[in-house]
Amino acid sequence: MNNDKLVFRIIMALSVVVFVAVIILNKKILPVPEVIPNFVYKLPKLNAFINGTCSLLLLLSLYMIKQKNIEVHKKLNIITFCLSAVFLLSYITYHWMAQETSYPLDNPLRPLYLTILISHIILAAVVLPLILLSFHKGLQNQVEKHKKLVRWSFPIWLYVTVTGVIVYLMISPYYTH
Repeated sequence: MNNDKLVFRIIMALSVVVFVAVIILNKKILPVPEVIPNFVYKLPKLNAFINGTCSLLLLLSLYMIKQKNIEVHKKLNIITFCLSAVFLLSYITYHWMAQETSYPLDNPLRPLYLTILISHIILAAVVLPLILLSFHKGLQNQVEKHKKLVRWSFPIWLYVTVTGVIVYLMISPYYTH
């Protein structure tokens, strides 16, 4: 098996594991600690901050590559990737331990909220393997393959980070903690 096939299989396996973990944690299948640490309730705000920061870093990365500043572009993307990994850990921790907050049924913005939330969730699942493949091709200096992938991964990743902030702003007034 060549290296690209192995990397592809690892990326797909990792993406499936993350997707399944998020589903399991949202279904509250795993036992939740009896006492939830106070920091858990601060995680949604942290997640929104990370998402907002990632949005800005992605836009700055796009600007840098258009300026042909490849080194800064790479560094910004690595920082964004690392922040997204921290986000994922924080998101998983929160959804494992905290009680789910629902958007009020009688709120006239509920259909808009659900549309944004559902598109955010679906595209977040879709973008992870695209991001990982984009990174792999970029770090391997396979520029043409990287560009083809980024045509899809960049706008989806940006959408997911921006809508992550919007979802937080819309749901946060209804947190009970």
